[in-house]
Amino acid sequence: MPTFKAIVIEKSDGGQKVRLTDFDEADLMEGDVTVRVEWSTVNYKDGLAITGKAPVVRRFPMIAGIDFAGTVESSTHPQWKPGDRVILNGWGCGETHLGGYAEKARVKGDWLVRLPPRNSARGAMAIGTAGFTAMLAVMALERHGVTPRHGPVIVTGAVGGLGSVAVALLAKLGFAVIASTGRPTEADYLRSLGAREIIERKELVGAAKPLGQERWAGGIDTVGSTTLANVLSMTRYGGAVAACGLAGGMDLPATVAPFILRGVSLIGVDSVMCPLERPGRAGERVASGPPGANVIHPHHPPPPPVSAGYMPLEAAKMSERPHRPAFEHAALALGPLRQPLSACAHPPARRLQTAMRIDDYFETGWMANQSTTPSLEIIEVRSTDRERL
Repeated sequence: MPTFKAIVIEKSDGGQKVRLTDFDEADLMEGDVTVRVEWSTVNYKDGLAITGKAPVVRRFPMIAGIDFAGTVESSTHPQWKPGDRVILNGWGCGETHLGGYAEKARVKGDWLVRLPPRNSARGAMAIGTAGFTAMLAVMALERHGVTPRHGPVIVTGAVGGLGSVAVALLAKLGFAVIASTGRPTEADYLRSLGAREIIERKELVGAAKPLGQERWAGGIDTVGSTTLANVLSMTRYGGAVAACGLAGGMDLPATVAPFILRGVSLIGVDSVMCPLERPGRAGERVASGPPGANVIHPHHPPPPPVSAGYMPLEAAKMSERPHRPAFEHAALALGPLRQPLSACAHPPARRLQTAMRIDDYFETGWMANQSTTPSLEIIEVRSTDRERL
């Protein structure tokens, strides 16, 4: 059987090792579709998996990479044929199923989403898991009934990949966005994405009061732990917070007070096992609209100042409105992939998503260095096709 290049994680009594190696196609796991991978992303979870800093990988050996975009090479699945352009996000890839940091992947056809014709594989992975999850979180707030007229919304971990896209999406939808970050030096970057106010992370890291001052109508939290607890305690009556990350910890040292005294809702957002009707809708909303257009809510007036008065939020009935296939919709609010953030002439892509072209990494060399404190080091990447967002 032919071989292909892959970034493989192995584990032995001596610890975890990561290497770029030739992988035998015969050793790919079960699946009815084989994909020639073109692009993947460098996600937070990928970093945890490769460095071994968290038990993300649950079988060894493992090809890293929780998402990819590419072209179908062979298929016995009725929905897919050779030449089809596809995206995969989640479904255990890079954790329990061999992932996308390879030149080939074999997966179940039911996990795949068709790449919208207007988008490129590179563009889809520039949005990647972070942008996809951000749009799912925005959609969760929309289903709850949170709108710009109800007040500002907060995004925690705002400089990260997920947080950056969430700030841009919410701002483009007309929300007054409060961005929380541990890197106040990045304030100009966050404002370029549309943030109206910047607060430092330290405001949200202490022990949370059962109920704090009501400051926002909703939020998207990528941090967890005391940060999420504080966000909940300061959410206005009837508001909602979408939780989609745990960069600060898996614990939630909060009380029930925001839920039973203010009617606040905590909404969990999962992008790994997300039903396929939602990925298409979210992806389209992130990546496909014309420059500067507010495709979802084209008639929103500019958001009032964060300190302005707002209407009380009446929690809308959760509707199971039909979803067209989230990768088609994660893009509509940002514009075309070649200029995803019209508010920023030269958006610093390193903080959005790092789209990784598989061939570039395999042609130029990649190396992992493991020590007592696991670490990953990209030794050298030379490429003329390393253009970022």
